[in-house]
Amino acid sequence: MARNQIPRHDMPTRDAEERRQSFEEVALGYTPEIAFEEARRCIQCKKPQCVTGCPVGVRIPEFIHALAEGDLRSAATILKDKNSLPAICGRVCPQESQCEVKCVVGRKGEPVAIGRLERFVADWEREQGVEIPPVAPPTGKRVAVIGSGPAGLTAAGDLAKLGHEVVILEALHTPGGVLVYGIPEFRLPKAIVAAEIAYLESLGVEIRTDAVVGKLFTLEELLAEYDAVFLGTGAGLPMFMSIPGENFLGVFSANELLTRTNLMKGYLFPAWDTPVRVGERVAVVGAGNVAMDAARCSMRLGAKEVHIVYRRSAEEVPARAEEVHHAEEEGIIFDFLTNPVEILGNDDGWVTGLRCIRMSLGEPDASGRRRPIPIEGSEFEMPMDTVVMALGTQPNPLVFDGATELERSRWGTAVANEPTGRTKMERVWAGGDIVTGAATVISAMGAGRVAAEDMDAYLKNGSGAWWPDEAEPES
Repeated sequence: MARNQIPRHDMPTRDAEERRQSFEEVALGYTPEIAFEEARRCIQCKKPQCVTGCPVGVRIPEFIHALAEGDLRSAATILKDKNSLPAICGRVCPQESQCEVKCVVGRKGEPVAIGRLERFVADWEREQGVEIPPVAPPTGKRVAVIGSGPAGLTAAGDLAKLGHEVVILEALHTPGGVLVYGIPEFRLPKAIVAAEIAYLESLGVEIRTDAVVGKLFTLEELLAEYDAVFLGTGAGLPMFMSIPGENFLGVFSANELLTRTNLMKGYLFPAWDTPVRVGERVAVVGAGNVAMDAARCSMRLGAKEVHIVYRRSAEEVPARAEEVHHAEEEGIIFDFLTNPVEILGNDDGWVTGLRCIRMSLGEPDASGRRRPIPIEGSEFEMPMDTVVMALGTQPNPLVFDGATELERSRWGTAVANEPTGRTKMERVWAGGDIVTGAATVISAMGAGRVAAEDMDAYLKNGSGAWWPDEAEPES
């Protein structure tokens, strides 16, 4: 059969009824037979557009060709040349809107399943034994990376390969950032994250946990000890609606619910002493990937009825189509064109319900999506035991304490030069959600890679003007 006639292979998954009550991983991964067959679908373009769609520039056709030839060791080496966290990316990155959307095979059919092949190769390498690549000779330069999420881990790995001494400072007691506190076990097993972090440590990266920048030390103090600093603290400050009743017991931010469930091992209660009370009926406000995670966790934590409450229609949902599909399979109820106006509670201070209003859609707003408009007189009430706000996040302002030169935008994000990641504070770079606000794992990794490249050039060669507008005018 010709390559362009081979149908795309579905990802095997656990049965929906089984996984509603389990935190075990939903997607089971390709078998070797499926992976080899899927790899054969790649037509090895002379000008592969898929690479341009990857924020970290993975040499996609090359690793897929090695896989199709049965040379999995070479496939892993090629893959990890650009991506230090392939087992993570293969599970949680939105390949359908990045590399796969540019796949030439997809023009006349379905694109090659690049993400699923990435996961297969990474999992194979982890099972067979990870090979440590050569590291450049020591440069004598020391770099502090603040935050061990995807941006920080990527920057740290790249800098270590280039010969710099790298120390990651992580505020929590476990490294991984949003990979461990935000993304549930059924989407990204914590053992996978731990293995990827162990790989970075084998490159020489040192990780210090319980190290809160802004409390234990300031950026100025770090700059006195290190030659450069990278800020990859993410965006962990939750946003709320400022509607009546948000202070009732039983109202969570998605960050709190997911942190209790994932990082604090609530999903293993009572083996771990972190109970997470959700009751029988849960409303999750929002429809991004975080909202899907919160809703699906709530179902697994014992809720009998879980609603996604979203003010726009199904066409505007920002979550990955795969996550929405899995949520629907598991029985999550979607209430579209619905917006909360008040959280209801009893005299004891506990949530009892949600008052909502129906919405219609007008012209597109600044987000590019159609603007939701309340329909007058359409209010109604939904009985609820728990309300979870999954409305996005902002950077925690703690890291900015005392850093007067570190400019922030009106959204609370760090201002950084787009091509380099340089902030207005000399010798300080930033990337990921602290700059963009909440975004994807792979976009944060791309920012970490770009910043590491510029940091390396600066540390080895020095630089002229630190910030672009400081450059001297041409004579």
